[in-house]
Amino acid sequence: MTQRSFPAILMRGGTSKALFFHRRDLPETSSAHNCQAWNEVFLSAMGSPDPYGRQLNGMGGGESSLSKVAVIAPSTRPDADVDYTFAQVGIKDQSVGYKGNCGNISSAVGPFAVDEGLVKATDDSATVRIFNTNTSKLIHATFAVENGKAAVKGEYVLKGVAGSGSPIRLSFMNPGGAATGRLLPTGSPLDVLDLDGGVSVEVSLIDAANPVVCLLASSIGLNGSESPAELRGNNVAMALFEQIRIASALKMGLVENREEAETKMKNLPLVALLADRAYPHASGNHGLEVRMISAGLPHRAIPLTGAMCLAIGAHLKDTLVNKILPHSDLESTISITHASGVIDINAIVETVAGEQFAKEVSVVRTARRLMEGRVFLV
Repeated sequence: MTQRSFPAILMRGGTSKALFFHRRDLPETSSAHNCQAWNEVFLSAMGSPDPYGRQLNGMGGGESSLSKVAVIAPSTRPDADVDYTFAQVGIKDQSVGYKGNCGNISSAVGPFAVDEGLVKATDDSATVRIFNTNTSKLIHATFAVENGKAAVKGEYVLKGVAGSGSPIRLSFMNPGGAATGRLLPTGSPLDVLDLDGGVSVEVSLIDAANPVVCLLASSIGLNGSESPAELRGNNVAMALFEQIRIASALKMGLVENREEAETKMKNLPLVALLADRAYPHASGNHGLEVRMISAGLPHRAIPLTGAMCLAIGAHLKDTLVNKILPHSDLESTISITHASGVIDINAIVETVAGEQFAKEVSVVRTARRLMEGRVFLV
């Protein structure tokens, strides 16, 4: 039997990789929010489900950061150049999540759009206006251009990625309420989750760029400096993280019931384990240390949207992040130490009519095209 195939481009964006498709090449869908017709394509292309967790029969790499898909199309919106839909593909199961966005993969969208001729670049730099259909939010990507294509070579070093590249500045506009419609989905900077066995954990539930549940590592007997391998090998902690994620999804209104959290939305909210201490970074920025759980696994770096959410959270009065960094200036850069290094995030939070409002959060990434051709399905 002849294998079906689709045109695709493999790109690295930040500390993640994804298969990029033109929407025109995929099966028709009823809307950007009803993408079920794509699931079979994405699962087979990635090699999922794989009970061994390696995705050897596809393009995935057995990690949440390597099991991603981006779909790009020209936008009909006056404030955007391209529409971008993100899909998080399950590894051991058949889940395909469209609820949230991936910040790292967002950094590859602008270069893809220019290189594919969706956006014309006539100067030595370009700004691509991206509408993310998952969150209905705008992202502006600004980067250098050489001979009409996105520049690749440069001196910017991104922690967690070997070598250096040309910087891409990403600005997420009005990122609050990306999944729930509210910056603080419960209306409170602090909530208590009641878990199995009579365990209660204090958390901050924040939704900016992506929904995140924040907790102090010390509240569950950890220190926040554990390596991803240590966390993955701690079965008790991993089971607790999943309980926390499910309870938070319910409390944030991301799902209607526990079953939906276990089957249809397995990647959100992200779980942020905060070290209960602040430190002055070498750059002079305020800093904190974080380990993050994404799609059920400890992330080897940090999901970019998760880091952005924490930077916003540092400015929200009485959240756990704000308690660690109580003196953060509203327009200062926050340095976040993660398992692979340090990331600097700039967040602007304003107060409007007595209510805090996330105006913008920005960061610098690198990205590049790795391969183009056709991906074959089984």
